[in-house]
Amino acid sequence: MANRRPFVAGNWKMNTTEREAASLAREVAALTAGAPCDVAICVPFPHLATVREALAGSHVLAGAQDVFWETSGAYTGEVSATMLADYCEVVIIGHSERRQLFCESDGWVNRKLKAVLAAPLRPIVCVGETIEQRRAGETESVLARQLRGALAGVDITDRITIAYEPVWAIGTGENATPDVAQAACAFIRSIIGELAGDVAGRIRIQYGGSMNAGNAAELLAQPDIDGGLVGGASLKADQFAAIVAAAGA
Repeated sequence: MANRRPFVAGNWKMNTTEREAASLAREVAALTAGAPCDVAICVPFPHLATVREALAGSHVLAGAQDVFWETSGAYTGEVSATMLADYCEVVIIGHSERRQLFCESDGWVNRKLKAVLAAPLRPIVCVGETIEQRRAGETESVLARQLRGALAGVDITDRITIAYEPVWAIGTGENATPDVAQAACAFIRSIIGELAGDVAGRIRIQYGGSMNAGNAAELLAQPDIDGGLVGGASLKADQFAAIVAAAGA
C-alpha cells in the first residue's frame, strides 16, 4: 500500500429514513473514532443535511451517491456538484447500478468527474466488469476502456479515488478472492500509470463487492487495495466499524 492512507467509504444506496440516517451516522462516528484510515458514508440526497449535522465535529466525511455535470439549469430531478459542496465532501461517480439501471456511459462518467473536480469535492470513480465479461476474458479490456473514458481530459491527481467493483460481486454475497481483487487493482494502477505516470502510486484504489467484516482484512492486506467501497455492510454500524478497523491491521 506504499504510503497511501486507506480509505473506507460506505454506500447506503436507497436505504434509511431521515431518523435512521441520523442515528446510523452518529453510531458510525462513535464506533470508528480513532480510525486508522479515512472514513466516509455516502447517503441518499434527502438525508445529506441531516447526516452532515449528525457528523459535525467527527472524523467521518459525508458523501453523495451521484451528481450531474451541469452547475444549474432546467434539469429536473438532478443535483449539481455546486449544490453538493454545501453538504458533503465525497461523491460516488459511475457506480455499476448507475451504469446498468440508468444507462450511464463512460462519457457521462467523464463529464461528472470533471464537474466534481471543479468543485471542492473528492470523487470516487467506479469501474468493474460483469460476470459475462469476466467469463469472456474481457476484464482488463473493460477496465481499461472505463478508466480511459472516465479520465479523458482530466488532470489526474490523488484527489481521485478509484473503486474496483466487479459487478458480479455486488449485493450477491459473492466476492472476488483476494488474488483476483489484487490482480484487477494492480491492472487499474498500471493503466493510471500509463495515463499519469507517478501519480498512479499515490492514487487510492478501493475494492467494492460484498466486502464485509469477515473478508475485509484479507482483501485490505493486498498491496494495491487501499480501502473499500462498502455496500450492505455499511448499513450496520458494527460491521462497518470492523471493516474500518481492518484497514489498519
